[in-house]
Amino acid sequence: MTDDAAVDGQTDGVARDGTAFRVEFVPGVTPDKWRRTWLQRLPDTVLDLAPVDEAEAVAHLRDGSASMALVRLPVDREGLHVIPLYEEVPVVVVAKEHLVSAVDEVDVADLADEVLMQDPASVPEWLAVATAEARERSSAMPPMTTKQAVSVVATGSGIVVLPMSVARLHHRKDVVHRPVTGVAPSRIGLAWRTDDEDPRIEGFIGIVRGRTERSTRGGGADASPKAAPAATSGGRETSPGRAKHPAPRRGQPAGRKGAPRGGASRRRGRR
Repeated sequence: MTDDAAVDGQTDGVARDGTAFRVEFVPGVTPDKWRRTWLQRLPDTVLDLAPVDEAEAVAHLRDGSASMALVRLPVDREGLHVIPLYEEVPVVVVAKEHLVSAVDEVDVADLADEVLMQDPASVPEWLAVATAEARERSSAMPPMTTKQAVSVVATGSGIVVLPMSVARLHHRKDVVHRPVTGVAPSRIGLAWRTDDEDPRIEGFIGIVRGRTERSTRGGGADASPKAAPAATSGGRETSPGRAKHPAPRRGQPAGRKGAPRGGASRRRGRR
C-alpha cells in the first residue's frame, strides 16, 4: 500500500479510543503533505482532516467541533492563537473571450469598468478605483457562492477576484484567470483556541512549520501550545522559505530598492 493510499484511509476519523484529532481547512488549502507527515510520525493517532466553508471555520473552533483550522486571514482572533503561514497571489477570473485573457497580468485600475460578481467590500482595492456605474451594478448583484459567481463570469457578465488556489479549484474551460496587481495577497493561517492544551496541537504545529521529527520531540510535543512563540504574533507575515536579507556592513552600500509600481497597468502580451 502506498503512503497516499494509507493516508486516504484515515479520512473517517475513527480512532481506537474514539478521539480523532480534527483539523478543518478552507477552500484552496491542500494539507495533503502535512497529512502524510503526520501519518509517518504518529501512525497510531488518527488525523481527521475535513474541508469547511470559510464562514464556518472559526465557528467550529469556538464550539469545539474542530481542534484546529487552516483559515484565510484575517479572522476574529478573540480567544484564538493564530500562526500566519503563507500568502497567495490574487487573480481575476474572466470569460475566455475577455480582453484580459490576452495579457499575462492586469492592474486593478484596468478593471474599474467591470461588474464584480462578489461583495465589493471583499476587494477594497477594486472598490477604490471602480466607476460609479460599476459599483452600483456590482452592489445590486445577489449573494452568490464562488462556484455560482464563476458560472456567471463564464457568460461574460462580469469578473471575480480570488486567491489563485481558489480560482484553480473552480476552473472551467470557458474561463481564464490572470494575476491582478494592486490587490493585497490572500493570507493563510493556522488557528486554534487559546484554552485548548491538547498536546497534539503542538505536534501539528511542528509539522506545518516544517520542524524535523527530532526537533519536534526535543521541543516537547507534550508542551502547551501557548509556548509557541509565533502563535499570537501580530508581525508582518511572509511566505514560507522567504529569507531575510542581512543588513549591509559599514562601508557597504545598501541594496537598491525597486521603483514603486504606482497605479500604472502592467499589461504584457502573451508569448
